[in-house]
Amino acid sequence: MRWKGGRRSDNIEDRRGQGPAYGAAGAAPIALRLLPMLIRTRVGRIVLVVGVVAVIGGQMLGIDVLSLLAGGTTAPSRTAAPLSEEQKQRADFVSVVLADTEDTWHNYFQALGRQYREPTLVLFTGAVSSACGNASAAVGPFYCPGDQKLYIDLTFFQDLEDRHGAPGDFAQAYVVAHEVGHHVQTLLGISDKVRAAGRGASPARVNALSVRQELQADCFAGLWGHAANVERHLLDPGDLEEALRAATAIGDDRLQREAGREVVPDSFTHGTSAQRVKWFRTGFESGDFAACDTFAAADER
Repeated sequence: MRWKGGRRSDNIEDRRGQGPAYGAAGAAPIALRLLPMLIRTRVGRIVLVVGVVAVIGGQMLGIDVLSLLAGGTTAPSRTAAPLSEEQKQRADFVSVVLADTEDTWHNYFQALGRQYREPTLVLFTGAVSSACGNASAAVGPFYCPGDQKLYIDLTFFQDLEDRHGAPGDFAQAYVVAHEVGHHVQTLLGISDKVRAAGRGASPARVNALSVRQELQADCFAGLWGHAANVERHLLDPGDLEEALRAATAIGDDRLQREAGREVVPDSFTHGTSAQRVKWFRTGFESGDFAACDTFAAADER
């Protein structure tokens, strides 16, 4: 993929080397108001001693307890290790990919008579806090509609290559573009409709809706790939195959087999390898937004 020299997105939030945020808003004002009363009583003096011990112990563990009491949010204090050249390049790469998806979706939304609102991509290490809650890197890249941000620990790309056998920069770009696809679904109200349709439904029905939503995000990733290839000529020979290998590698059926489990279609939430390949190809080959209506298809295959 010819990404070097491309425009970098301004919507990157780099939290690598930080931990999830913690908070205790309003605690300090309350403690200060209670201080005179605490000093006058034996129990109060014990509470103060415990508080001092907590502050000292917190500092020993790298936690700024006073900042917590002041109502701010903080993470365990640490000095982030310098980023390697590979880490810097990966961040540079996803910034270019995100910028290119921005260009693509601005054009599609303009054709739809709407305005595209760009998401933020959060880079993190190990664990992260979002409006959807705390998450570890084990969940993989994800999109949170609550804050309209994409979250990714870039070590996932190494896992994609080593564990899933899907190397290559366009395989990695497909992952980013898929999460952007979920942002598009949020902006267009598709995600809200899926949630509404799933209320009170059986687990199998909820999973089936999730599959269609995920396959549409694959198709939307294909739309971006089409624009990157046809309009901006960013793809090299073999890039499409990289994305298709990635789509194959993370199909529900393949992941269940690799885990030594029985393949249970009713438990699928993202679709089979064949489905994911099919819908990415649909977007990539057509470049047609209307072709990505997985919900209107006779079946999600």
